[in-house]
This record gives sequence, structure tokens and C-alpha cells, in this order.
Amino acid sequence: MSNEKEAVALGSILASGAMTVGKFAVGLSTGSLGLLSEGLHSLLDLGATVMTWFAVRVSDKPADAGHPYGHGKIESVTALAETGLLFLTSAWIAYEAVRRLIDGGVEVEATWWSVGVVVICIAIDAYRARELSRVAKETRSQALEADALHFSSDILSSTVVLVGLGLVWLGYPKGDALAAIGVSVFVCHAGYQLGRRTIDTLIDAAPAGTADRVETAVARLPGVAGVQRVRVRPAGSVLFVDLDLLVGRTLSLDAAGAVREQAIRAVQAEMPEAEVSVATHPLALDDETVMDRVAVRAAGLGLAVHHVTVQRVNGRLAVGFDLEVDGSLPIEEAHALSSRLEAGIREELGSDIEVESHIEPLQDNGLTGVDAEPDLLRAIGAHLAASRPVAGPLRDVHNLRVRRSAAGLVVTFHSHVAPGTTVVAVHDAIDALERDLRGRWPDIVRVIGHSEPDHDDRPSVGRERVAEKPGHRGAPDAA
Repeated sequence: MSNEKEAVALGSILASGAMTVGKFAVGLSTGSLGLLSEGLHSLLDLGATVMTWFAVRVSDKPADAGHPYGHGKIESVTALAETGLLFLTSAWIAYEAVRRLIDGGVEVEATWWSVGVVVICIAIDAYRARELSRVAKETRSQALEADALHFSSDILSSTVVLVGLGLVWLGYPKGDALAAIGVSVFVCHAGYQLGRRTIDTLIDAAPAGTADRVETAVARLPGVAGVQRVRVRPAGSVLFVDLDLLVGRTLSLDAAGAVREQAIRAVQAEMPEAEVSVATHPLALDDETVMDRVAVRAAGLGLAVHHVTVQRVNGRLAVGFDLEVDGSLPIEEAHALSSRLEAGIREELGSDIEVESHIEPLQDNGLTGVDAEPDLLRAIGAHLAASRPVAGPLRDVHNLRVRRSAAGLVVTFHSHVAPGTTVVAVHDAIDALERDLRGRWPDIVRVIGHSEPDHDDRPSVGRERVAEKPGHRGAPDAA
């Protein structure tokens, strides 16, 4: 893409140079102010295309520490310089034309070869304008777009010169000066169009309708609760888009990240030239449950809660929960954390509610352990096999593991239950086994029971067993 931009810019330099020489040569030989003004216009184009060539070479350099938004605005600076030259040229042409209309004294000769040079220049201008417009559209280059505008305006101004030469040939010598004024009008108009777009880019004005296109692209995406702000700034061929989205505050960080990525893809599908930055902001949604709101308040304080219970007693809301804190904390510090969370929940749900918390030690995630001795494993396995009365819906116990840690014994096992058994029933059965085991081995600090549905509907008689797998870390055995 960069090579194509440079190649078309070099082609414009050659074309502008050839037309400048031709127009000046014919203008000086015929005395035509129209052709001399066109030659000056082409000389300006030559300088502009040289600047454009340097600009496109620099603008495609990648962003660096000193230019975090890239080098694209060098094209806008170049275009602004071209705008200034356009206005200066327009002023000189208009001044010289008015002077000739007032003073007269310049004889203009209309020849066939002067007309031929103008026609050839029009053909070159048309070809260069088309090529520059094509590449500018493909690469979104403002500098090449400015060059295309130059060549397009040249077509119109050269046509006016032809009209002026025709008037001279028909016996109206002032027609050339009038044509020169027409050229100055076209040049001034081209400068105005180019300057307006260039200044808009330099002051970070968003292209018309861009913000609405961005908002439309993301507003209906799943997880987006609203669009808070859209900011768009062009820099060369890149459009920088800063987007602030509102998302439900109960979303996890991963879910919010997925919403951001989805928004970036949606904007870039609408505007391939966009470089998008998305920030998400939490919003309280109308469909949040009381449990959601309690979890949000706890997360905001960096606290872990579970077993959240919500009741309405005589029309009054009552909330209870288990709060996990570092087990080594003094009770006064733990109570202070609990009080902060309770106050936050009252602020969230209203002061006229009942809030109760149960403080319990946070499980240590950094425990190191070793497999317990085989005798202990067998003893616990035998106890579980004999615990059928408290096992409830648990059909068997397998994949038993017992490990010793600095905190005490950790027991894990798997079990099968009949399909359709409720989670509450399974949970209560595992809790019963845990209490039973701790009554026999008080140094057990954790019992982890994993249950899965048993799709074998054969009677469970004779199938109760304990598969002892010391050190086993593979998939659970099938019953």
C-alpha cells in the first residue's frame, strides 16, 4: 500500500513538471495570461506533489514513543501548506488579470498549438485525478486526496483558458484576462475545500456522521447497556475511535472483556480504517436480583461471600450471608470488614432492611500436602462404606483420596446419584458425610465430594463400594 502511494505521487510529480514547462512555454510565446496563470498553477501543483511524495513516505511509518498516534498528520500539514500556496496563486492571478483589464496593452496570440497544449494538459489532468482519487480512496490518504483535488480543479481552469483563447480568436482580447479571473476563482475554491478539510483534521474534528455510525454499530450488541461517549479523531489514513460503553455491573471481568472485543470488531467492520479503544463502565440494571446486588457490593470491597439468603419477613427484607475472611485476622478486624459490607448493603438496598453475616475463615489456596498413609486411607474408606444410612441419595463412593497438609486432613471423593436427584438433596447428603467423618477424625479440615448422575438404572444393592486411589489424579472411575 505504501509503495503504491509513493508510486502514484511520483507520477504526479512527473506530470506536473511536464505541464508546468509546457504551459509556461506556450504562455510566454503567446502572451496569454490565462496560460501563464495556468503555468503558475501547475508550478504550484509541482511543489504540492513533491510535498505529497515526502508526506506519504513519512505518514506510513509506524507509531513510536514520540508519536503514539502515528505520523499520519504530516499529510494534513502538507495539505495545509498546499492550501496557502493555492490562495497566494489565486490572489496573484486575479491581480494580474484586473491590471490587464484596466491597463490593457498586452497582445494575446491564439494559436493552434497553444490550444493543443491546453487540450493535452486537460487529458493528463483527467488521468492523474482519476489515479490519485483511486489510490486515495484505497489508502485513505488525505495528501493524495488533496493532489487529486488539484488535478480536478486544473481540468476546470484549463477549460476556462480554452474559452479565453477562443474569445481572443473571435476578436475579444479581454477574454484572456477574464479567463484568468475564472482560473483564480477555481483555484480559490479548490483551496477553500482543501483547507476546510485539512483544518478539521488538524483540530481533531470528527468526520460528519462518524460518531453516529459508531454508536449504531455497537448499541445493539449483546451485553452493551448503553453508549456513554464516542470520540473520533482522524490522523492521516487512520481514524482513532475512543468508545465508552455501559455494561451491567454484575458482569465478570472476562465477560466485560468479551464485550469490548466484540465492540472493536463491530466498529472495524463498519470502518476498516478505525483503530478502536473501548472502555467499559458498570451500570446498575433494572433486572438485578438482590443476590446480584449483594455480590456487587462485596466485590467492590474485595470480599468473598456465599450462601446468600434473601427473605421477606412481614414485608421487610432480610439478607443473610457467609463472609469469608483470612482466618488469621483478629476478630475485631474481621468484624470491621463485616460491618463495612453490611453498611454497603444497606446503602444499596435501603436502610430499612435486616442484614446478618456469618464470618468464617477463608480457605487457604496455598496448602501443600502429601498422600496419607495407606492404613488411614483404608480406615476412612471402610467408614464411608459403612455410612450408607447418612449417605442418602449417594449410591457409592469412589476415587477416594486422603492428603495431609499443614492445616490438617483433606478428603476428596466422587459419588454417583440417580438422575433427577436435586442439587439440594445431593448437597445435604455430602454435608452429612462430612459431619460424620469429622466426628470420627477431628483433624479433617476439608471434605470435597463430587457427584455425577448415574445413568445405569440397575438397583444399587451390591454396588456400594469405595475405590481407594492414593495419589490418583486421573478421571473418575466409572461405577
